[in-house]
Amino acid sequence: MKHLTEIRWHGRGGQGAKTAALLLADIAFGIGKYVQGFPEYGPERMGAPVTAYDRISDSAIRVHSNIYEPDFVVVVDDTLLHSVDVTAGLSPNGALLINTEKGKDEILPLLKGYKGAVYTINARKVCMETLGKYFPNMPMLSALVRISGILEKDVFFREMEASLKHKFEKKPEVFAGNKKALEAAFDAVEQISFAADGKRVEIADRRVA
Repeated sequence: MKHLTEIRWHGRGGQGAKTAALLLADIAFGIGKYVQGFPEYGPERMGAPVTAYDRISDSAIRVHSNIYEPDFVVVVDDTLLHSVDVTAGLSPNGALLINTEKGKDEILPLLKGYKGAVYTINARKVCMETLGKYFPNMPMLSALVRISGILEKDVFFREMEASLKHKFEKKPEVFAGNKKALEAAFDAVEQISFAADGKRVEIADRRVA
């Protein structure tokens, strides 16, 4: 079993990919993991492509570079599939998670023949049903935890609830909406492609330490 998990996030400015990556690192650190969470800075404008990274490990992390061979990639905006090689270096033993309303027949041809597992979630639908506004980073964070097994479900929700309560102490309605979004997203993930060896890996069975 691996002791280091590397994650790459692709989004657009204003969608919260960087925030989600840093929050994941904070939560993992809070339960005793060794972590790195950092963005790759480029043109900082609304809508511009943004990349962020996480490393999470049970032992000290010695590498301090961008992540070129991630175990998991999260795509917060599916329009990036047309302009960014989101599968570059992605392990076929890992997984790709995409926020999209499209079906697999539209998505899979855009993935440059990636041979690993592919998951999708309609984060917009989750957000509108729980928050009434479109903030995709929280649903994507929850979906990542679901497919990766990097944190136990109970631990993740416990730590997220504590973090959200602190952040939105004076806005209980915002706390409640975000909590519902996290819970709904955890159950809304769909697997649209399996590993090249044909082995079906159920979401609940995937565990990476």
